Amino acid sequence: MSKAILRHIRLSPTKARLVAREIQGLNGEEALAKLEFMPNKAARVIAKVLTSAIANGGYDANEVVVKSCRVDRGPYLKRFRPRARGMASKILKPTAHIYVEVEKES
Repeated sequence: MSKAILRHIRLSPTKARLVAREIQGLNGEEALAKLEFMPNKAARVIAKVLTSAIANGGYDANEVVVKSCRVDRGPYLKRFRPRARGMASKILKPTAHIYVEVEKES
């Protein structure tokens, strides 16, 4: 079993979880092919993490299974937008932590 972690990526964890659920339990090669044709920003990022997890174990893409793909919430970047009458409103820019684990297909 091998894993890869990407932390503090500027990506909404809610949107990334939708992509992560699609590849859990799939063969590594199928998962990479599926991610390649998804139009989301999260799909490109998760594909890179999955490729890293496969390389960390020294495996080939067709001999592994995606054991788990988890997306957790990271810290928010806090910004503000000027508003009327000298006030300001908060803008929260979310970040995410992505964890991918692969294991050899038995």
